[in-house]
Amino acid sequence: MTPPLAPAGWSRWLVPPAALSVHLSIGQAYAWSVFKPPLESALGLSGTASALPFQLGIVMLGLSAAFGGTLVERKGPRWAMTVALCCFSSGFLLAALGAVTEQYWLIVFGYGFVGGIGLGIGYISPVSTLIKWFPDRPGMATGIAIMGFGGGALIASPWSAQMLDSFGAGSKGIALAFLVHGLVYAVFMALGVLLVRVPPPGYRQGGDGGARPVPGAEPAAGALISTAQVSARSAVRTPQFWCLWVVLCMNVTAGIGILEKAAPMITDFFAETDAPVSVSAAAGFVALLSAANMAGRIGWSSTSDLIGRKNMYRVYLGVGAVMYLLISLFGDSSKPLFVLCALVILSFYGGGFATIPAYLKDLFGTYQVGAIHGRLLTAWSTAGVLGPLIVNRVADSQEAAGRSGSGLYGLSFTIMIGLLVIGFVANELVRPVHPRHHVPAPREAADEHVPSEEHRAA
Repeated sequence: MTPPLAPAGWSRWLVPPAALSVHLSIGQAYAWSVFKPPLESALGLSGTASALPFQLGIVMLGLSAAFGGTLVERKGPRWAMTVALCCFSSGFLLAALGAVTEQYWLIVFGYGFVGGIGLGIGYISPVSTLIKWFPDRPGMATGIAIMGFGGGALIASPWSAQMLDSFGAGSKGIALAFLVHGLVYAVFMALGVLLVRVPPPGYRQGGDGGARPVPGAEPAAGALISTAQVSARSAVRTPQFWCLWVVLCMNVTAGIGILEKAAPMITDFFAETDAPVSVSAAAGFVALLSAANMAGRIGWSSTSDLIGRKNMYRVYLGVGAVMYLLISLFGDSSKPLFVLCALVILSFYGGGFATIPAYLKDLFGTYQVGAIHGRLLTAWSTAGVLGPLIVNRVADSQEAAGRSGSGLYGLSFTIMIGLLVIGFVANELVRPVHPRHHVPAPREAADEHVPSEEHRAA
């Protein structure tokens, strides 16, 4: 199951499409809301109950990435992509069985638990390999792949809606839509499994796109580049790891706070004005946010290769706080300002996901960067609960106090600004890793040549 070494002259530009095939597939998770109303109607569920598969899926994403990261590093990207394929597709098939038999617990177990494992393993599966293929542009390489996770819903949402229109919105129609999802995504993800390759020993940077060793590129301005390597076990014992954990958690919390409540938020902001926002306009706003999320993943992560990862997060967190402040002060008086600030925040949300693997590589090296990335994604699980909780709980309390319109969100936006400031400070505290955490060179060399052991099965 270990991927074969790339032959001489093999183009490294074939690796991002392999990764993209996996991320575009598992990015379907952001389109779960399409299935919520049909499930509520067909199975008599509440809105809270219909969200359970998605919520469990995100929790399992963080947990499987954290606990499976080291195994992904040891087994390689082909093994990881295969596991992701099997779990993600099997999750849909179990959900289809649950829908047709009207056993909702089976939908939760299939899509949320089994499929969620596929989400986590699939999400981190290409990271280490991409960074090793693109040591000169790690931000751009991981951005291309992770862009797919943000953009997967742009494909899955209309596709799912069309299937429900064709098959019907009853339990059998939902089951058939789940079945088609499971089979089609299995085929699409298999392309990535077959295409992925690992670089040959000694590979540094293929400037011409080939797989031959050439000298590496100069570090980006402001980058905290380390030539040493750090194991995943040692990384979690460093202050740098926990500073980045806080950075990612705060950035994701700020973005998901808008993303989760986007449509009702823009409706509330302008409900008491002369130009209220229609339902269709609110849906268009959500689509724009998804596009910004996707564009930020490739645009900002590529920019980080030029200005350095620490500087890029200064932009995410510092400018993000300013955007929240502008919405809080002037958002209800100008729709263009509200939309523009929200789009910038969501582009930073996506960019933060795509930039963090390269930031980890800069600090901890490529030795076990995939496993380190997996552990760091527990920050996403935390933010996935924290962001919506802050916005919804504050809005409910403000409504109970008699407030309405933009007044429902003023306090939550102030909290978001404070969280972004905390993230900004944590980013400023990031320094090079102390040499005591470095992996000795002989051990690193031995592990780098484990392909001689790992590739026995190839």
